[in-house]
Amino acid sequence: MSEAGKRKEASGPLLDIRGLKIEATVYPPGEDPHAVTIVDGISLTLQRGKVLGLIGESGAGKSTIGLSSMGYGRGGCRIIGGEVILNGRDILNGGVQGLRKLRGREVCYVAQSAAAAFNPAHRLIDQVVEAALKHGVMKRPEAEKRAVALFRKLGLPDPENFGMRFPHQVSGGQLQRAMTAMALCPEPDLIVFDEPTTALDVTTQIDVLAAIKDAIRDTHVAALYITHDLAVVAQVADEIMVLRHGKLVEWGATRQIIKEPGQQYTKALVSVHRIPHAEKNPEGSPLLSVQNVTAGYGQGRVKVLKNVSVDIRPGQTLAVVGESGSGKSTLARAITGLLPPQEGSIGFAGKELPRRLADRTKDQLRELQMIYQMADVAMNPRQTVATIIGRPLEFYFGIKGAERDRKVAELLEKIEMGKGFAQRYPAELSGGQKQRVCIARALAASPKLIICDEVTSALDPLVANGILKLLLDLQAEEHVAYLFITHDLATVKSIADSIAVMYRGEVVRYGPKGQVLAPPFDAYTDLLLSSVPEMEIGWLEKAIKGRRMESAGN
Repeated sequence: MSEAGKRKEASGPLLDIRGLKIEATVYPPGEDPHAVTIVDGISLTLQRGKVLGLIGESGAGKSTIGLSSMGYGRGGCRIIGGEVILNGRDILNGGVQGLRKLRGREVCYVAQSAAAAFNPAHRLIDQVVEAALKHGVMKRPEAEKRAVALFRKLGLPDPENFGMRFPHQVSGGQLQRAMTAMALCPEPDLIVFDEPTTALDVTTQIDVLAAIKDAIRDTHVAALYITHDLAVVAQVADEIMVLRHGKLVEWGATRQIIKEPGQQYTKALVSVHRIPHAEKNPEGSPLLSVQNVTAGYGQGRVKVLKNVSVDIRPGQTLAVVGESGSGKSTLARAITGLLPPQEGSIGFAGKELPRRLADRTKDQLRELQMIYQMADVAMNPRQTVATIIGRPLEFYFGIKGAERDRKVAELLEKIEMGKGFAQRYPAELSGGQKQRVCIARALAASPKLIICDEVTSALDPLVANGILKLLLDLQAEEHVAYLFITHDLATVKSIADSIAVMYRGEVVRYGPKGQVLAPPFDAYTDLLLSSVPEMEIGWLEKAIKGRRMESAGN
């Protein structure tokens, strides 16, 4: 019997983590470095062929626990207590050589961003078979044959030749599945899936999720599936462990966790994205009117927007939805003048906007603000919160000194943070707090319209819900309009008054929210709606079976 066969025949749990304690060194600005506990006494067991979902918000310790099953701690992290028993032995006592034999053989890892994990200079096939060859699991011909079989199992196109491509030559969803093939190739006992679908569009996510689930079932591999989306993990996990601040909140069978959660925090995760929002009736003339806009790159040779027309009324929200490459963010660039349209017109507050940003007046710039997806890179890390929020006050209104500080304090109160945050730097804020500061900066200009470009997609569901509630409250208070760009239809239902569905640069469905979300649907809108994960066991199989078309990312 092979070594892998002997391991699979072994009795007892495959993975047994006992009293795991991990600390990290933090370097707060203006303070001395000090240690904080990020995983505090976690114990878990995982049987062979089973899937345990680890769920919780950012900082819960999910990825840290997953990496500990490989005996690995990220930079600055140290395992200071507990045992990690894999295949009957404590891997923390195996030394460096023991860990090298383990990683890529008994345990493999699938990262959140496959694009960052693959080497762009090597063909996919060479990277997929590397671990199997390095550990002597099989010879090159056998490894390549297994890789092709995995490509086929994971639904990748032209499996015999797919491996000859370089990473940049395939889509994000295909690359994520290629990484799953790389993890499965050396026939491991355990795979750690670390948010493998979080960075993908909802329509691509469903393909990758189905491929992962089928591969786990057919290869009988055990898995730790790390995510912050309870609806996603409910489709693949046998059991779910809910974590918060490095501690265990609740652990049980998947059905029990989603149907009968015992803890308040788990109940909040289950009920997330249920913000009631009554659709407003369109009133008055449009604040923004985009008429027959065509725009593209490469001096117009590559057309990304094709004859797009949408309107936004004062104090209302238009949600623009579609998968990556549909033209959502390009529409925002055309409206802001960053990408001048080749054809069509953009009207704002009753006047036609100049096509180029440089040709617009200061008031036109002020009245149309933007909030970006990645708050991390949208703020200067060397400036305080007060400086970041105060900049529009100085630039547009000439407000300085004590008056500026008072306005900044008012804005911090509006975003529910308080003036105590004024002298903090971005590094001292959480993801949700950073996005709130970006919202306050946009509000400081007293705009009539704010373009929100995927502002919640990088946030945990509970944090994202807080941002959505804040935006709705501010809209009611300030009567500001939103152009809300997203690929998440659950978010759309919570915030939109009207919806434009985009597909490959064109608006394929447009109108009031109630009308757009009511059947009959065109094939693409039906695909988008059916791809939103639901908190229901067996939803994934129903969604795949009921599809009328493939996603563009597939």
